[in-house]
Amino acid sequence: MFPSPIPGQTPVYEDYARCIHCGLCLNACPTYRLWNLEADSPRGRIHQMIHVELDQQPITDSFVDHIDKCLDCRACESACPSGVEYGKLVEHARARIERDYPRSWLARVTRNFVFRHLLPDPHRIIDAARVLRFYQRSGLQAIARGIGVLKLLGLAESERLLPRIDDDFFFRRLGWAFPAAGPRRARVAFFAGCVANVTFSQLNEATIRVLTANGCEVVVPDGQLCCGALAAHAGVRDAARELARKNLSVFLRKEFDAIITNAAGCGSTLKEYDHLFSPDEPEYTQACTFAARTRDVTEFLAAVGLTARLKPLPIRVTYQDSCHLLHGQKIREAPRALLHAIPNLDFAELPYSEICCGSAGVYNVTQTETSLELLAEKMRHVQSTGAQTIVTANPGCLLQLRAGAAIHRTNQEVLHVVELLDRSMRP
Repeated sequence: MFPSPIPGQTPVYEDYARCIHCGLCLNACPTYRLWNLEADSPRGRIHQMIHVELDQQPITDSFVDHIDKCLDCRACESACPSGVEYGKLVEHARARIERDYPRSWLARVTRNFVFRHLLPDPHRIIDAARVLRFYQRSGLQAIARGIGVLKLLGLAESERLLPRIDDDFFFRRLGWAFPAAGPRRARVAFFAGCVANVTFSQLNEATIRVLTANGCEVVVPDGQLCCGALAAHAGVRDAARELARKNLSVFLRKEFDAIITNAAGCGSTLKEYDHLFSPDEPEYTQACTFAARTRDVTEFLAAVGLTARLKPLPIRVTYQDSCHLLHGQKIREAPRALLHAIPNLDFAELPYSEICCGSAGVYNVTQTETSLELLAEKMRHVQSTGAQTIVTANPGCLLQLRAGAAIHRTNQEVLHVVELLDRSMRP
C-alpha cells in the first residue's frame, strides 16, 4: 500500500496498475477531446499520480494544474475495459494536493470557507442565499452587468452561471412527511441536498409530488446536511467525512424502503460513502447499509413503475445524460424509460449525450473558460435535435444547460426528468 495516510480507503498499487494504457478512454475524456494533450487524459493523469505516489516526488504546479483541469466526470470509467476506478484515484490525488500542496492564501481561505463552513451549515447557506437574492432582485445585478464592473473584476463569465435564488426555500420542509396518494407502495426518505434548498425548491417539491402520486409516503428527515460530494471531489476529505457521519446518523435512525435523491452528483457520492471510511472504522458498515438503500429518483421510479395517470405532452425533447448518473451510478435507461412513458412525447436522442456539459460540481466556477467551451459544443448538439425542451437528471446540469440556452439564445426550456413527469401528472 502507498505511504499516504489519507483518511478513508486508500488506493493500492493494483488500482493504478489496472490501467493498461490502451487509450480507449481518450475519446471519452472531455479535456482530451478539447486539447489532445496526453497529460490531460485519464491515462496521462494516472501516470502522473503513480509518479507522485510511488516515487514520492513533490507535488508540482504542473501536477496540480492537470488534476484540477479534470472534470471528474468518470466517462473514462464507462469506456475502460479494465475496470479502472478513476473517480476514486482522482479524489485521492486531490486529497493529497489538499494536504501537501501550498495553494495561495486566497485559495486556502476560500476553500476552507466554502467546504468547511458554508456548505455544512444550513443557516449560512440561507444567509448567503438572501444576500444573493437581494443582489438579483434589487437591480444591483443589472447595474453591475451594465457598467461593466464584473468584466473589470474578471467575474463576468462566472456571474452568468449563478443560479437564481428561490423566493421560498425548501429548508422549511425538513422534518415533514407527505402521505402517499392512494394505497402506500413504499415509504422513502428524501435527500434534499444543500444549495438545492435555496435554488431548486420547485424541483424538490415536484419530486415529492411525483413520488406521492405513485404511491410513496415521503419523509424529509430533519437534521440532514450537504452530501459532501463537492468537498470529496475537491479533496477536502475531512469535511466530506464529517458530513457523511451526520447524514448516516440521520437517515439510519428509521427504516425506509429507499433513500431518494434527485441529484445525480449527490447520489453518486451517497452510494460511495463507504469510500470515505476504511473497513476498520465503525462508520464503514453504516455507510455500506446507507449506500445499499440509496436510489436516484429516476432509478427508483423506473423500478417500482408509474401508477399515476399521465396526460399527453406533445413536445419534442432531448435528454442530456448527467455524468454521475451515467458514469458514476451506471444508470442510462431509467430516465429514458420514464420519458417514453409520457404520451405523445417526441423524444430525440442527443448526439454525444454521454459527454459532460461542463458543469461538474464547481468546475464551471473554477475552470470557467473550459466549462464554457464544453457548453458551447453541447448546445451545438442540442440544437441539432430540434428539441423544444432539454431534460436532464442533476441540478448542476440544469444550471449549466439553462445558462447555455441563455448564452446561445436557443429559447429552449431546461427541466429535470421529474419536473416533466410532474407536468404530465397534473390535471
